[in-house]
Amino acid sequence: MHNHSHDHHHHHGDVHEHSHQTHLQKKFKFAVLITFCVFLGELIGGLWSGSLALLSDAAHVLSDVCSLLISWLAIYLSTRPATSSRTYGYHRAEVFAAFVNGVSLIGISGWIFYAAYHRYMSPTEIKVTGMFIVACLGFVGNLLILWQLHGGSNNEWHGNLNVRSAMLHVIGDTLSSVAVVVGGAIIFWTGWYPIDALLSFLIGVIILFGAVNVTREAVHILFENSPRNTDAHTVAEHLCELEAVEDVHDMHIWSLCSNYCALSAHVVLNENTTLPPDRILEQINTELQTHFGISHTTVQLEQVACAQAGNLLCNAQHS
Repeated sequence: MHNHSHDHHHHHGDVHEHSHQTHLQKKFKFAVLITFCVFLGELIGGLWSGSLALLSDAAHVLSDVCSLLISWLAIYLSTRPATSSRTYGYHRAEVFAAFVNGVSLIGISGWIFYAAYHRYMSPTEIKVTGMFIVACLGFVGNLLILWQLHGGSNNEWHGNLNVRSAMLHVIGDTLSSVAVVVGGAIIFWTGWYPIDALLSFLIGVIILFGAVNVTREAVHILFENSPRNTDAHTVAEHLCELEAVEDVHDMHIWSLCSNYCALSAHVVLNENTTLPPDRILEQINTELQTHFGISHTTVQLEQVACAQAGNLLCNAQHS
């Protein structure tokens, strides 16, 4: 017996979700615009003042412009309806965007390490006033974007990997700007030019750390892994505690994107149960929703176990 369960609030949720996504797109439009201005300012300022830290930051900001555009496109795509050939819609666009962002950031941090090493070995003179002013402007621009993207009470960036990867780019930028401002002040007071290269190196470390985390999480989802704390054994044990459930097998749990989980399973019913099948399904779905946050389920109820019984995970080989 098959049943395809949907979250009861799905249709109301769609309307809410759509307006939420439109709101997010507006935020991204603003962020892209400001980030591009910061990039131009830092590029011109970096070339004029001869500061590698400013140029490193400009490279980082350029990658931000690209990553914010990718994230923006992904948010737009995720509002597109499912089609008969893309039955899940475009939810994965978000994860793919986060992956591209993460990998690009790892590449940029590598370039910064390389440039910083060379600059440290042969420091050059820097027009410190220009460096300082441009870095301050960059810092203000980044604060504006952070304030806009984070949006006060809207903590969507905790749940959405794509928005979080974009936020990481901007946070990395803001920290870089702070570092460059501090560097400018140190050079101004002490004339110690190698600090420029050391700061570039520090910026690279900050970028790399965030990038590795986001990339790891995106790969986790792209490999169809089950969400953290929601592995098949834990879920199956939980379902078997229900009075009507005898056994669970052929279970699959996967993430479509960072905040949307799906599950399919075969459930063998206890032969002594008197509950009607739809009531049992309701119980199962309530458990999955409340304890594991899984709202998209396909459950096959069986009076007599099928050939896969006793095999929690279906290990069918590719032929």
